[in-house]
Amino acid sequence: MAHRKHTEKTSHGNQHKKEIFSLVGPLFLWMVLFLALPLIYVIVISFLEKGTYGGVRAIFTLENYTALWNPTYGKVIWRSIVLAFWTSLICLLISYPFSFILSRISKKYQGFCVLLIMLPFWINQLIRLNGWSNILRDSGIINTFLLKLGIISEPIMMMYTDGATLFGMVYALFPFMVLPLNNSISKLDYSLIEAAHDLGASRISTFFRVILPLTLPGIFAGTIQVFIPSLDAFYIADVMGGGNSTLLGNLIKDQFMAARNWPSGAAFSVILILFTLLVLKLYTKVGNLEDLA
Repeated sequence: MAHRKHTEKTSHGNQHKKEIFSLVGPLFLWMVLFLALPLIYVIVISFLEKGTYGGVRAIFTLENYTALWNPTYGKVIWRSIVLAFWTSLICLLISYPFSFILSRISKKYQGFCVLLIMLPFWINQLIRLNGWSNILRDSGIINTFLLKLGIISEPIMMMYTDGATLFGMVYALFPFMVLPLNNSISKLDYSLIEAAHDLGASRISTFFRVILPLTLPGIFAGTIQVFIPSLDAFYIADVMGGGNSTLLGNLIKDQFMAARNWPSGAAFSVILILFTLLVLKLYTKVGNLEDLA
């Protein structure tokens, strides 16, 4: 009898393991084939030499990483970080009041409003950015209108600058800030805000001591979702900056496609990955501190 129970228990355990493997196995295989292996390949070739006509040679070197100390590359990396910071800050300043207004709309219409936010982004971003390019260029609608009114005597340079690239970044990444902020603000307990007012707190004090701390998870989540893509959105810099705003993403693309220096491009990619992991670690740490508080 005991042997039979042991056999049934073992059989049940094996069946349970098979079910787990059938669920986890495909995901594990997908992660290995399409995430781990490409990542390992990029890391490996970042330590190899460039081939004579492109590609790589199986010769170990650290030159690809020592070259990162080149002041020219340092300026590009620093400009990318600064632009990503300003993109995140502007998106936050625009999205925060916008999300507050959205959260106060009736639940019946909130879904429709979110759909209106996402609707333009169902169209390819390159098409939309080229549309803005036609509007902002020297011969675009804005300059033509201002010239006809006599407000300006010559076209205003709005395209192919860092400002145009920043505008494109904010325009492209705005929804990634709105959605987590709206989710966080929608969960606000307004009884706490009323209690703060009853205790004599001003609107500004209530915002900084009650509302802001409660919505920090949405702020952090939105900032991460905007900041990280801003670092490598090379297509935005190409369209809006016209090659005058070289960012880290452009540098990686040019190393692979133009210079055909795969090891150098891989080294820049590894640096970008490490920086992304550092930002995510910081986000997790700050999130844990908020939970403890």
